[in-house]
Amino acid sequence: MSDATTDFEVHLFTDGACSGNPGPGGWGFILRHLPTGKEIEKSGGERESTNNRMELQAVVEGLSALKRPCRVELFTDSVYVGKGISEWMSKWKSNGWKRREGSKLKPVKNEDLWRQLDELITKHQIKYTRVAGHSGHPENDRCDEMAVEAYQKYL
Repeated sequence: MSDATTDFEVHLFTDGACSGNPGPGGWGFILRHLPTGKEIEKSGGERESTNNRMELQAVVEGLSALKRPCRVELFTDSVYVGKGISEWMSKWKSNGWKRREGSKLKPVKNEDLWRQLDELITKHQIKYTRVAGHSGHPENDRCDEMAVEAYQKYL
């Protein structure tokens, strides 16, 4: 008997961008279902955001587009998102969504998006793969293009 999470394999490519930080921001993702080759591209923007928020929003939007539990390889150029998922989030959760800054605990920035991402991650098996931004990686470049296009309307 097969497990539903092993029947599907998707690649999720994401990127976020801002004009200024903070400033008008955009995000984009490409979701590719490997067995069929089917792809979905989506993007959006906000009048006032930060680069880190847009990087997170792209991942949240991409994972939200999945209709069932999947094995997902996430490709992002955001070390913030990658380390957040693989290293920091479990500590933040155990500290009540606070991060250590020196000897003090401070609220986690972008907590709303991290909480959404945390909920989405529990539905899927996620493997994080870092790609170098602006380095000729076709899907990362396309996501960047979509993110920039999405914030243009706010300039």
